[in-house]
Amino acid sequence: MFSEIIAGTMRWGVWGANLTPKKIQELIEVCLEEKITTFDHADIYGGHTTEELFGDAWKEMNIERDKVQFISKCGIVMNSEKKPSSLKYYNYNSDYIQCCVDESLKNLKTDYLDVLLLHRPSPLMNPETIADTFQILKDTGKVKHFGVSNFSVSQFELIDQYFPLITNQIEVSVNEISAFENGTLDQLMMKSLRPTAWSVLGNYFTEKSEQNSRLKSIIQNLCQKYNAEENQILLAFILKHPSRIIPVIGTSRTETIRELKQSLYIDMDLTDWFGILEAVKGREVD
Repeated sequence: MFSEIIAGTMRWGVWGANLTPKKIQELIEVCLEEKITTFDHADIYGGHTTEELFGDAWKEMNIERDKVQFISKCGIVMNSEKKPSSLKYYNYNSDYIQCCVDESLKNLKTDYLDVLLLHRPSPLMNPETIADTFQILKDTGKVKHFGVSNFSVSQFELIDQYFPLITNQIEVSVNEISAFENGTLDQLMMKSLRPTAWSVLGNYFTEKSEQNSRLKSIIQNLCQKYNAEENQILLAFILKHPSRIIPVIGTSRTETIRELKQSLYIDMDLTDWFGILEAVKGREVD
């Protein structure tokens, strides 16, 4: 279903690098060269503009649709110039979900989504309504598979008991290891499902903290041991988990895409993995 690494597009538009369609085409080409065939979107990215930006670039490329996979997300209502709203909230009414899918299909210049994710859990989500809507979207050929993002174990079960889900896209990194301990990854493993993960490099490169200082000391040593870059070690840490996490990499730089692909080939020693975990916690494991 997914490539072993997923290309995240959130920062390709105005929320980040503000790339031109030509530059997006270059990124897509590099991803495909590296066998990264899955592209992660959401309706709200770029204030409801990034999907269309990607679609405009994609439509000019001579690539067969079945050679790639498009993920999108819906459910967050937020204010933007394109879609004004006086309030941020979640909407999982059937008409709203279907409208979001239709807009994503139009913007991405495609006839179907490979995967639709519910972007955030809502206290008011009705699993029967969601399941009925998923069935409509599946029956009409608009969406092939369904999943969720940022859902707890019980929230995942609530939807999954009415309609089979294929993944939970969650935050996982050296700075965010709660999924290792709260049962989220255990649940997916029990169901033979693979998690997808966002913000996989955490805040290691962007924030100064005691935790990151501890991490830097050990990670720089591991760079020498594995002949790797720091970002590759960060990714190898989460790839070691037996749930077979599929990382969503959010870079807009072609060289970083190539670097991070090499993380798949780092087989981190058990003691090195626990050395990083000890640095994360600031103490030895219990």
